[in-house]
Amino acid sequence: MIEIRKATEADIPLIRELAGVVFPDTYKDILSPEQVDYMMQWMYSAESLHTQMTKEGHIYYLASYEGDAVGYLSIQPEGEGVFHLQKLYVLASHQGLHLGRRLFEYAIKAIKKLHPGPCQMRLNVNRANKALTFYEKMGMTKIDEGDFPIGNGYYMNDYIMGLDI
Repeated sequence: MIEIRKATEADIPLIRELAGVVFPDTYKDILSPEQVDYMMQWMYSAESLHTQMTKEGHIYYLASYEGDAVGYLSIQPEGEGVFHLQKLYVLASHQGLHLGRRLFEYAIKAIKKLHPGPCQMRLNVNRANKALTFYEKMGMTKIDEGDFPIGNGYYMNDYIMGLDI
């Protein structure tokens, strides 16, 4: 059984645990180990997650499969009628069970609760990430691309994708 629930600050250690497995695994063939380590600290330190949740408007959700936490997503209001799907990750051991699709659909429902009228969901996805085809299957289209500096001489080389909802 798949369950998705809103995460709280008390879930920060669990989000960090999941990210510690899924994020390096996702980017091992795309980014250098040094950049992965930098990004893990930048995005997933306890302090960063706390700031995201309490000051930056990120709303995290956790996915469980048969009682075990196996994935997470994060959405963030970005402007009038625009929401950013900041994160959507599922452990490799549980990919293929349609959990990514369920999390994606849940993100749309969560955004619609926050903003019942027409709006857009956007996300950044690394141009070399195999998840690009997943997002295209979900109906997202490329609306822009860029190389975004994140500090320490590193960049996120992303497509920006959008979906009108």
